Amino acid sequence: MEEFRRSYSRLCKESGSEPQEAVLQQLHQLPRGRLDLATQSLTVDTCRALGKLLQSQTLLTELVLSDCMLSEEGTTLLLQGLCANTVIRFLDLKGNNLRAAGAEALGKLLRQNQSIQSLTLEWNNLGTWEDAFATFCGGLAANSTLQQLDLRNNQISHKGAEELALALKGNAALQQLDLRWNNVGLLGGRALVNCLPSNRTLWRLDLAGNNVPSDVLRAVEQAMEHNRDRHTAFQETQTRTHLLSKEVQYLQEEKSKQFLDLMETIDKQREEMARSSQASAARVGQLQEALKERHSIINALKAKLQMTEAALALSEQKSQDLGELLATAEQERLSLSQREEKERRLEQQEAAERESKLLRDLSAATEKNLLLRNQVDELERKLKSQQEELFLTRQELTNTSAELKIRVVQAEERLDVEKRRARQNMEDSEKLRFKEVEHMTRHLEESERAMQERLQRLEALRLSLEEQQHLAHLEEKLRLLAQARDEAQGTCIQQKQTVAEAQARASHLSLQVEGQRRRIEELQQELSNKDQEKVAEVTRVRVELQEQMGRLRAELTAQETLREKVAALERQLKVIASDHREALLDKESENASLREKLRLKEAEIARIRDEEAQRASFLQNAVLAYVQGSPLRSLSPPK
Repeated sequence: MEEFRRSYSRLCKESGSEPQEAVLQQLHQLPRGRLDLATQSLTVDTCRALGKLLQSQTLLTELVLSDCMLSEEGTTLLLQGLCANTVIRFLDLKGNNLRAAGAEALGKLLRQNQSIQSLTLEWNNLGTWEDAFATFCGGLAANSTLQQLDLRNNQISHKGAEELALALKGNAALQQLDLRWNNVGLLGGRALVNCLPSNRTLWRLDLAGNNVPSDVLRAVEQAMEHNRDRHTAFQETQTRTHLLSKEVQYLQEEKSKQFLDLMETIDKQREEMARSSQASAARVGQLQEALKERHSIINALKAKLQMTEAALALSEQKSQDLGELLATAEQERLSLSQREEKERRLEQQEAAERESKLLRDLSAATEKNLLLRNQVDELERKLKSQQEELFLTRQELTNTSAELKIRVVQAEERLDVEKRRARQNMEDSEKLRFKEVEHMTRHLEESERAMQERLQRLEALRLSLEEQQHLAHLEEKLRLLAQARDEAQGTCIQQKQTVAEAQARASHLSLQVEGQRRRIEELQQELSNKDQEKVAEVTRVRVELQEQMGRLRAELTAQETLREKVAALERQLKVIASDHREALLDKESENASLREKLRLKEAEIARIRDEEAQRASFLQNAVLAYVQGSPLRSLSPPK
């Protein structure tokens, strides 16, 4: 601020004039962000210096220049400097007798400046020159930041009011306009009333002391109430949407975390299954290698047998020994045939057991499907019940809103009756109004408490239902994953058993080959039979493995379909919850608008009472002044 003071002194000296002591003193005592030069007579040089300083300063947000007796040239210089300013929010030019040049400069300021939000122009003469005031209204129409405008006591006629109406049609930012103590009249009031349907941002318009009929004032008040309700509803919706966006973001984060945890567990289980399948594949490869080794051994045995045939042709002398050996071989063959029959019986029993196990698996899968269908039906029934409850709550909300509207209309009618009787019997009407307002407030508070309790119960019920459904969904997923893991372990155990059986059979075959060297034809036949059985067993094992893999894939697809169904149900629940929240928000906005109407009615009653008291005191002072012989101009209303 000291730099601001030095710059002001330097600019005054450059223009060849001395800086004003009063202005220097105010700059020395300048509070942060506010420059108050009220009741200081500012010269043209001071205005020129302040205008240059205000073009580039970034510290001041409020500028008060009320009752400074500004000339037209000084006003123009100041406002030219403010056109380039981007930080001042509040500007007060009250009581400066601004005329045509000031109105045109203000119009230019409103067109170019994009930071001023509040402009006070009370006790000026802007409405006296119609062309200049039209320029001012054009700047107001083009402005997009001004929210509050005070034009009290500015000699605005009905033509000026028509220009203001045209400006309000094009303006989309002004919220408060004060036109008290002007000369708007009937035509101006009607012009303002006609422009209000196209303006949805103005929610306060004061026309007291303008000789405007009461029906026009009522129309203006109704339009302002409508805009106020829209403004409050818009603000509440903004706050609600902000809070809901935060809640939705938090819920999405929680859901993403839970989903990531589930995916991690599923990935781990898939990795375990992949490792087990790899181990089984490696084991099968080892078994195939062992079978290849057995085949090589058998081929070697065949070569040895061929060598023995040559030896048998040469050793005919040992025929007797060979006969004995043949007898023993026949006995061994009989024992081998018995063993093979036993093994076939065991294999048939194992096949029957496998078939029964498959049937049990199929029955379990069907039971699972039935259980899932029952759960889906239960969820649909719960959704229907929740929709019915939401419909009932909406009906109750509509009924309560209608009752509240009827009571508000009745209260407004009573207030109008009391206003007509206010001049005759003020004290009795005030007592009755206070009683009615207290009764209405109590009734509204009771209804609001009842509705809030009802909404809290519904919200608790919804939360409990969501938690139960979510927990049931997670438990079902964990149970399905555990079943899949158990089935994979069972398949691995069966594969190990089949591999052990194959190893036992291969060893048994090798023993048979070593025992029956002497019976070449029978051994070759038996070896060929055993080879065929091995191939059939390997193919059967492969087929069983493929069938098990197909069943596992089918189960995975079924689980994916169930997950999609559950996700669809969760989306439906979210839609229902969002509809419920919207209904609650609508009800809360209606309650807030009713409370705002009651507050505005009370403020209107207090304002009317104050105005009546001011008028009575004004008349009393006028009578006393007339009796004492004092001039009437001294009784003009203060600025």
